[in-house]
Amino acid sequence: MDVADIALGGMTSGVTKSVYWILLTTLLYIKYAVDDYAAKNIPSEALMSSYDFIIVGGGSAGSVLANRLSEIEDWNVLLLEAGGDGSEIYDIPVLAGNLQLTQIDWKYKTEPNKNFCRAMEGGQCNWPRGKVIGGTSMLNYMLYIRGNKKDYDMWEQLGNTGWSYDDVLQYFKKSEDNQNPVYAQTPYHSTGGYLTVQEAPWHTPLTTAFIQAGLEMGYENRDINGERHTGFMFAQGTIRHGSRCSTAKAFLRPIRTRKNLHVAMEAHVTKILIDPSSKEAYGVEFVRDGKTLRVTAKKEVIVSAGSINSPQLLMLSGIGPKEQLLKHGIPVIQDLRVGHNLQDHVGVGGLSFLVNEEITLVESRIYNIQDMLGYTIFGDGPLTLLGGVEGIAFINSKFMNSSDDFPDIELLFLAGAACSDGGRNFWKIHGLTNNFYDAVFSEINNKHLWTLLPMLLRPKSKGFIALRSSNPFDYPLIYPNYFEQPEDMATLVEAAKFAFEMSKTSAFRRYGSEMNPKPFPACKNISMYTDPYWECMIREYSMTIYHPTSTCKMGPNSDPEAVVDPRLRVYGVDRLRVIDASIMPNIVSGNTNAPVIMISEKGSDMIKEEWLKNKI
Repeated sequence: MDVADIALGGMTSGVTKSVYWILLTTLLYIKYAVDDYAAKNIPSEALMSSYDFIIVGGGSAGSVLANRLSEIEDWNVLLLEAGGDGSEIYDIPVLAGNLQLTQIDWKYKTEPNKNFCRAMEGGQCNWPRGKVIGGTSMLNYMLYIRGNKKDYDMWEQLGNTGWSYDDVLQYFKKSEDNQNPVYAQTPYHSTGGYLTVQEAPWHTPLTTAFIQAGLEMGYENRDINGERHTGFMFAQGTIRHGSRCSTAKAFLRPIRTRKNLHVAMEAHVTKILIDPSSKEAYGVEFVRDGKTLRVTAKKEVIVSAGSINSPQLLMLSGIGPKEQLLKHGIPVIQDLRVGHNLQDHVGVGGLSFLVNEEITLVESRIYNIQDMLGYTIFGDGPLTLLGGVEGIAFINSKFMNSSDDFPDIELLFLAGAACSDGGRNFWKIHGLTNNFYDAVFSEINNKHLWTLLPMLLRPKSKGFIALRSSNPFDYPLIYPNYFEQPEDMATLVEAAKFAFEMSKTSAFRRYGSEMNPKPFPACKNISMYTDPYWECMIREYSMTIYHPTSTCKMGPNSDPEAVVDPRLRVYGVDRLRVIDASIMPNIVSGNTNAPVIMISEKGSDMIKEEWLKNKI
């Protein structure tokens, strides 16, 4: 899929597509020429043989680290990214879903499992991950959600000193430039940071209905990143002037002239260089332009490649479960539970409700000249919506005590078919078979509807990442093990029931809300809207909410599953850290991009404390 197809989604080729494409690219060129969109990319011949710090992965974590470590002028920092630079098209928020399966996506898939993703091609879930500078912050839905206070207090209770909510709040605030004055003036937010956070400037009327429906069902409209977590709100996201504010845009572009920071794109790191006798990391090996290169680190190698690539790279380098390394002929340097403890937010698709007014996000409201001009000139209009997500809610199932403010379900509200076009292309991107699409969604394509995506916040089921082979270019094996624990399915069934009941509130009845009457093919012989029906539906259309975590678990040395200590240093290997979502002991109760940025802010301070204090 090329950039034009990303922008134009399901539009057919021809004069209309060509004219729209020419106008859009011309205006975006003017817009980004002013912003100086280009990022610095150093050629291989200009690389130094040694740096103080080498950061593997230029995603959300790596971009923050590169910025903060290069603040020390005496330190030379190298950032290595397997992908390339972004395009202005990727910054159009509403097109987030269309970025999957493009050149900036690793295009991972889970291994087949009959307990979930049954309606997907090959019984495999698509697991999008960003392969581009800025990483997954370049193709995510941009939602700015920090999780629950108790998540971080529990991290500390597990033995991770310094990771309580009171400890980490300052790091959330350090990055943030919140454009909502009501939020920014509270103790929970700040302005002036690199990362712009705001609501989309445009909404459909149904978003107000979503908030009102929450009130009808006993939930307050509140800042879910503030004092309390339970409730409904208009979604805030990492956008700036109506465009995506990735970590590359936020943290790298403002510092592109720093002479002590080198950024090398299209550089696929294949191995961490470790002295087997001293067990000290001293550099990395990577492939670029068909050549294998080596660079050494005077101080540290920092792995920030994400919850799939970080464990894969550690295992390829001899750090991981002994039995697995030996299986692939990899010499064991340190026997650690790398790749285990995998957690992800699993959700359910297909909860779509038809309405009787033309007020939602359909293709005709995206692909027209007026809205394109509004976006490129004023940063306004439907193209600014966060992948189509307009509202967020955190609710309690019957398994939770509502007074604890520790909700177990998140709801993503979209006034449309969770996409810009509602058609076959979108559902294909998410892995659905053509037969499934034809049976369930073909008749509602481009009709006005709203969609609710419930997700399980704290799964009890855990999976793992394993090596497919010792070849660094072979994708790893991904086993999410969704629904291995029955409590997870029971909670999602309650979430589906809540969504169905919410559609009956007066706020939605005024628009004639009616659930898509087409049953899922495998569920057509089950009484509709019963618990067995919801379970069948969930197993058919399971979907990741793109939040894999915890595969390089942080924990005290007494924890047999811990890979890194509370200062993010790899156990048993000196001068090597992991700093990204993989270090989370348990997944947070919310979207993971903001927490990853926080982890990187805190991690960079730890590194500064240790190296500046010791004057090494």
